[in-house]
Amino acid sequence: MNDAAILGTGSPIRDVRIVGTGAYVPDRLVSNDEVGAPAGVDDAWIIRKTAIRERRWAAADQATSDLATAAARAAMKSAGITAEQLSVIAVATSTPDRPQPPTAAYVQQNLGASGTAAFDVNAVCSGTLFGLSAVGSVILRRGGYALVIGADVYSRILNPADRRTVVLFGDGAGAMILAPATQGPVVRHVALHTFGEFSSLIRVPAGGSRQPLDQAGLDAGLQYFAMDGREVRRFVVEQLPQLVKGFLHEAGVEAADISHFIPHQANGVMLDEVFADLRMPRATMHRTVTHYGNTGAASIPITLDAAVRAGEFSPGELILLAGFGGGMAASFALVEW
Repeated sequence: MNDAAILGTGSPIRDVRIVGTGAYVPDRLVSNDEVGAPAGVDDAWIIRKTAIRERRWAAADQATSDLATAAARAAMKSAGITAEQLSVIAVATSTPDRPQPPTAAYVQQNLGASGTAAFDVNAVCSGTLFGLSAVGSVILRRGGYALVIGADVYSRILNPADRRTVVLFGDGAGAMILAPATQGPVVRHVALHTFGEFSSLIRVPAGGSRQPLDQAGLDAGLQYFAMDGREVRRFVVEQLPQLVKGFLHEAGVEAADISHFIPHQANGVMLDEVFADLRMPRATMHRTVTHYGNTGAASIPITLDAAVRAGEFSPGELILLAGFGGGMAASFALVEW
């Protein structure tokens, strides 16, 4: 890792605040036994390797935009705003409804937010914080409210026989409403990183301009999500602690100042290992991975919303949001509640 690999560096976002959160997960509950059987593993193996006990998968008639819309409506209700008050919508996803148009366009239509700027962000599991950074700068210039959504339907791109991936993922969406307000939790600092030299670790090989999906690709299973799990784990365990340390230094805070840690919900066993290495003695790590699995770009806003609705945060507490995943990418946000 070196400085040349960093596409976005840390910066403050003054006066941008989180004024609402929301989340949505599908009704269909998928047990470890159901997902593990085609992959040749059982419930005990999945729990031991991932700490995941169940996940939710989208219904046959649900697409990413449907989940995103439901989460957006929950966040707008939390913020007490209407679609007409939105200035911009960003949807972070790596499982769009279609290659074109952007999934955000469907969400805009579903919400009735005609004329609102709407675009997608694909930084895989780091995408929501990339989107937060982008829309934060927009509303500082334009005013109004910004809607940032993380949403993924990974169940559609999983190989049922691949135990390295199929046991990990669930479907869901989470959302935040941002505003240049004078009250509410303030986003104090953000940092975005991409390390393209590791781009082959997480991939969907076919279906893009590099390798269009044809019958040969379908026969070879190239339409499925693929991951080098061992190397991904190595990247996260080795790189994330030093990236967090650098981020906190940029933000002017110490590890002991953090009260809450909300990471991307990749794998519960790995999260425990990473959290121990971060050495944040006063922080509580929040988890939804046990019941929802890895929900991709949705995992941070889903987990944030769960903590908000449970009343876990107190005024003045510092919350560290940390995303990591395909690209390889990493993203961080420091929020003062």
